[in-house]
Amino acid sequence: MIKFRIVCGLAIAVFTAVAQTPVYTYQVVHAYPHDPNAFTEGLEYRAGFLYESTGLKGRSWLRKEKLETGQVLQQLDLDSQYFGEGITIVNQQIVQLTYQTEIGFVYDQSSFRVKRTFNYQGEGWSLTNDGQNIYMDDGTAQIRIWDPITLQEKRRITVHDRGQPVINVNELEWVHGELYANIWETERIARISPVDGRVLGWIDLTGILSPADRTGHEDVLNGIAYDSLGDRLFVTGKLWPKLFEIKVVPVHRKNR
Repeated sequence: MIKFRIVCGLAIAVFTAVAQTPVYTYQVVHAYPHDPNAFTEGLEYRAGFLYESTGLKGRSWLRKEKLETGQVLQQLDLDSQYFGEGITIVNQQIVQLTYQTEIGFVYDQSSFRVKRTFNYQGEGWSLTNDGQNIYMDDGTAQIRIWDPITLQEKRRITVHDRGQPVINVNELEWVHGELYANIWETERIARISPVDGRVLGWIDLTGILSPADRTGHEDVLNGIAYDSLGDRLFVTGKLWPKLFEIKVVPVHRKNR
């Protein structure tokens, strides 16, 4: 970075070093089956089960699944006019976004019964929460912070890395006091400060879905879930046949 300092009426260039954002990689702990027909938009882990929201009109659903087998235990199909997007679970309720219809749904976590709907402006991409706030993104560099009860926006943060905005912020998860976010059409997860939106690190997941597991129908990496009690992190992608439990490690430790 170049800054200028005025000395005796002259502009003198001063070069200042900008610290590189840390980069991490992964170790696969376990691979689980995942429905290759699921266009994953939202993923949550609660009390031993996965909750998944999928997209595409006519193929959008909300599911409760058994992690170990992928068995669907409960499913609600969205009306064909809706393209399902991100979910989060808070106060025994599932909150779900839709893509471009500016309408969201609140379900009872146990029954999947629709309790109410709500509206927001713009596209809906993803949700997560920290118990005190809901974090919502819309595919830009903006993350909206909502009240978990009223679902009204309180403020926003801009995701940025070394002074530059990071766009295409997608599926979100709250992990160890940070926001983890897929960046659409990349194989990277950003670790984001919920205070000011600064990227604290990048997790490079290149190659996690092996060539042997690819059929040519897979879409992008998308879907992060965290088991806070077991300290387990799960990732998958749209139309991927597998879901992975991973450990995040520094780059130089991957092959050890």
